Amino acid sequence: MKFGPLPIDDAVVGAILAHATSAGDKRFRKAHRLSTDDVAELRRAGITEVIAAVLDVDDLVEDEAAARVARALAVDKIETKTPATGRVNLHAQAAGIFTVDKALIDEINRVDPAITIATVAAFAPVEAGQMVATVKIIPFAVSNALVEKIEKLAASREAFAVRPYRPVKVGIVQTVLPKVKESVLDKTVKITEARLQRSGSRVTAERRTEHREGPVAEALKSLARDNDMVVMFGASAMSDPDDVIPAAIRLAGGEVIRAGMPVDPGNLIVLGRYEGKPVLGAPGCARSPKENGFDWVLGRLIAGIDVSDADIAGLGVGGLLMEIPTRPQPRETAAKPRPLRVDAVVLAAGRSSRMGGPNKLMALFDGQPLVRRTSDVALASRAGEVIVVTGHQEERVSAALSGLVVRRVHNHGYALGLAGSLKTGVRALAPEADGALIMLGDMPGVTSADLDSLISAFVKSAGAAIVRAAYEGKRGNPVILPRALFPEVMKLEGDTGARHIVESEGNAVVDVEIGAGASVDVDTPEAMQLAGGVLQD
Repeated sequence: MKFGPLPIDDAVVGAILAHATSAGDKRFRKAHRLSTDDVAELRRAGITEVIAAVLDVDDLVEDEAAARVARALAVDKIETKTPATGRVNLHAQAAGIFTVDKALIDEINRVDPAITIATVAAFAPVEAGQMVATVKIIPFAVSNALVEKIEKLAASREAFAVRPYRPVKVGIVQTVLPKVKESVLDKTVKITEARLQRSGSRVTAERRTEHREGPVAEALKSLARDNDMVVMFGASAMSDPDDVIPAAIRLAGGEVIRAGMPVDPGNLIVLGRYEGKPVLGAPGCARSPKENGFDWVLGRLIAGIDVSDADIAGLGVGGLLMEIPTRPQPRETAAKPRPLRVDAVVLAAGRSSRMGGPNKLMALFDGQPLVRRTSDVALASRAGEVIVVTGHQEERVSAALSGLVVRRVHNHGYALGLAGSLKTGVRALAPEADGALIMLGDMPGVTSADLDSLISAFVKSAGAAIVRAAYEGKRGNPVILPRALFPEVMKLEGDTGARHIVESEGNAVVDVEIGAGASVDVDTPEAMQLAGGVLQD
């Protein structure tokens, strides 16, 4: 593949545009493949050069290459989505634990930087429908030889899988000392039941005993007869491999696999086995619903993944999860973080040039101008302040927004393209805004619930990821940009949107499926009519 400036007189039919390009009223999107008519249109518009990619005979276009790489991967309980813009997303078909052959993925990623595979972390808990991996082709095309090399590498072993949770029956043992309140024991059972709920597992019985190895051993033997797993909560934390809980496992005739774990919270776990069934001595933090090392081990066991002494020993890197301020000697007291704030930026400055005259933002949907409808959706969501960027027909757009609690900012350079409106909107955001929800003014299918789903994903990422709406694996809008990327927005020029920022290497992107609304815009009279809008003069 050859990439770079291409004189229009030398333009090859089938060349792929590297950037969005306008020719009069016609706009060619990035990655558009030029036809004979397109070249003529560009020449008539006085364009003398384009940045484009010209494919060699043995090149594969990005979507075909991504699809072949994805098909080559041996996976289990994972759905492969349709390729789009050189990307194939792979989603979990069931809730469970994600497993991955890291050595294989590393080997594939070393073949050539043009072909990449990214996954969630090994042994991460995943939900049905969650994206767990993505194949991305960086350039517009790659050679067939590179893809064939990856196909050979992937042919011999499983790349990754979801190990579905299996509903299991769990028995609980709780030891009692004079200082332990009944309410604490009752709450522990409820929290454990809630922990098991995601896998369809359940607590079938509970035994409360003295904090001595003999009674605990008898309770273990009794519960193991009718359950798949036994979890034991000690009234006093395990402080030695011969303490009550591990000693009771041995006394019952079981095996202690590990006492202690390099995960904090969760250090004081005990892992054992009795008559082929897993036995867990729960650390004190397992009485709390917050994530801790106990969850890591419990999830694997419920998914049918064996956990060894070596497996637990390998959890130390990444095993420092959080601080517990209530400890007698906390390592470090952390300030309580404030809730993340996402403000909305509605882009309503465009000239609707493809409409041939009418302003699409004034089109009526159920008697309401589209720009007002879009702003209403933003106001009804979890977004903080709603900023509307005006430009073309400012007074008319402002009148349509009358009475809404939105802040209007005007882009005086709206005729120069989308970048100016993006910069105007982001520049107007409050310093407290952790993210910008970028909404196009002409997407009538997006709902407040859709925006809330995007905001929830952004909060779940701790405000670090780009969150993008998707439909059937294809990227769409709206998009949430974290504050860390605001300086990149300020570098945009011309008719360039945030797409290249979203797709830049190193930016974490979370795709959220919101349905067809992510891809429905109304750039033409035909699209407007199909969406149910009525254009106004």
